[in-house]
Amino acid sequence: MKILVTGSAGFICGYLVDELLSNGHTIVGIDNYSKYGKVEKSYDNHPNYHFVEGDCKNVDLMKDLISDCDAVLAAAAMIGGISYFHTQAYELLAENERITASTFDAAIWAFKNKKLKKMNILSSSMVFESTDIYPSKEEDVRKSPPPISTYGFQKLACEYYCQGAFEQYGLPYTIIRPFNCVGTGEKRALCDEEILSGNVKLAMSHVVPDLVHKVVKGQDPLHILGSGNQIRHYTYAGDLARGIRICIEHPASVNEDFNLSTPESTTVLQLAEAIWKKINGDKPFNYKSDDPFKYDVQKRVPSVEKAKNMLGYSADTKLSEILDEVIPWIIEQVKIGGI
Repeated sequence: MKILVTGSAGFICGYLVDELLSNGHTIVGIDNYSKYGKVEKSYDNHPNYHFVEGDCKNVDLMKDLISDCDAVLAAAAMIGGISYFHTQAYELLAENERITASTFDAAIWAFKNKKLKKMNILSSSMVFESTDIYPSKEEDVRKSPPPISTYGFQKLACEYYCQGAFEQYGLPYTIIRPFNCVGTGEKRALCDEEILSGNVKLAMSHVVPDLVHKVVKGQDPLHILGSGNQIRHYTYAGDLARGIRICIEHPASVNEDFNLSTPESTTVLQLAEAIWKKINGDKPFNYKSDDPFKYDVQKRVPSVEKAKNMLGYSADTKLSEILDEVIPWIIEQVKIGGI
């Protein structure tokens, strides 16, 4: 299968493109390097990977790239950590809408005039930002209040683009919702705002690199955002990449939506203590709670049964194993200034 992957130089796509290539697919990638700047990927010289540096908002370019593709994985978006939701609230909505509309415009054209078979959209667990239904099943998105952050709202809008394109033009789709991706390759974004967290100045990207950064810098007590009781499902990026590939390939995924996540709930405090122990050993764990951001969701617990029952997919890598892989990489990035 030939697949157009937008945002192919991004964090999750760093795992996904490798997963797709390893399973025999031909990949056309597009990215404008707006998040991290120019980055090198292990697959850059793979014979079945063809990369174009460009802007997904350019519909003519997108039509050219999509013209001989069988499927699209729409992953390109402005995305960042929780502080990003506040400092870039308008751009997250407006720019991501432009990217989404352009990608769908090209996909609808290719479905009508070329050989495109399906649109696969990378949504987000943030569509469940306002839910009070736990565990949250896929169909609960439409039963819950809309997200209150512009980022969560725009990701929900992406799902409505799928609905609209199918209802008006018959374009088949799959909606893919990854939960709390953790892996290597997530560096400091060019647009991240530096803030002071205790005695450590850092760019607020995502919780695992931030906590590792502070522990490595010797922060004691460790500063965490909010009470630490926030519940998340930290899912290995390699597991997510496999799940995304299955969603693209599997015939049962057509016109469906799937939560891709580990079934294991972990509080931020549990995560912080696990990281602390892996780095500091038996040194007593001390922490201090900082004031939370406005859009710090307190509970996010997905149902994972649909993906398991329909696609045979499960995310099984344990948090301890994930941290054993990720912590050394983050430590090295701290040394060289990558985080």
